[in-house]
Amino acid sequence: MRRGYYVIPSLFTVANMFCGFLSIIESTRGNFERSAVLLLVAIFADVLDGRIARLTGTTTAFGEAYDSLADVVSFGVAPALLSYQWGLSEVHRVGMTVAFLFLVAGSIRLARFNVNHHSSNDFVGLPIPAGAGAIAMLVLMSPTPVTHPAFIPVVAAFVLAVSLLMVSNLPYKSFKGVDLRRKWPAPTLFLIALVFSLVTMTPHVLSVLAAIYILSAPVAVLTRRARRRPRDTDSTEAQEEATTDGTEITAP
Repeated sequence: MRRGYYVIPSLFTVANMFCGFLSIIESTRGNFERSAVLLLVAIFADVLDGRIARLTGTTTAFGEAYDSLADVVSFGVAPALLSYQWGLSEVHRVGMTVAFLFLVAGSIRLARFNVNHHSSNDFVGLPIPAGAGAIAMLVLMSPTPVTHPAFIPVVAAFVLAVSLLMVSNLPYKSFKGVDLRRKWPAPTLFLIALVFSLVTMTPHVLSVLAAIYILSAPVAVLTRRARRRPRDTDSTEAQEEATTDGTEITAP
């Protein structure tokens, strides 16, 4: 029975990779809405495999490595191909470059996570499932392929922005320390709303939640810097006044 417990998280990892594989097939067939939905299902399976492994005490180095390999397929290749087929195929070479940069950024994000994920409870950079979810939500908001020349640069800029966030050093909440039994802070409510939205597949709610999470780190960093500037200015002025006062006192 104990050995059987170790198989359960891996089954969800396989389900995650299978959904990513199906998403790739649907993208090549032009079924972009179905491809995006499969990415969201893959995210749900990815969340469950880690949670189940921690709850059952079956976390292993093999499981972590296998999960990362599955994530490359589901949240790297699949959304990159979806973004190209749906919104960037009209500009062939540029579109291929932008989509490939998303895949490269996602793979770098996973490699960095595998090396540093034990050092902090928060994520460094946007997690790759969130990046894939952002692409999926953009497609679900408008499943019709993008062909208008005015909207193609918007799609390219969005994909590049998500790619940069994945390789950035911005801190993102991991929600690993959320305890549903003790308290109900904002991260807990956000996580509950996210799971409910994934189960019911409500695109508008998911889009709002995805936007909140993606923008949370940049907004938090900018807010901290804005708060520090007045304090730094006040401390600098105080030091200058103290120096001036000291000079006046010691002056002959």
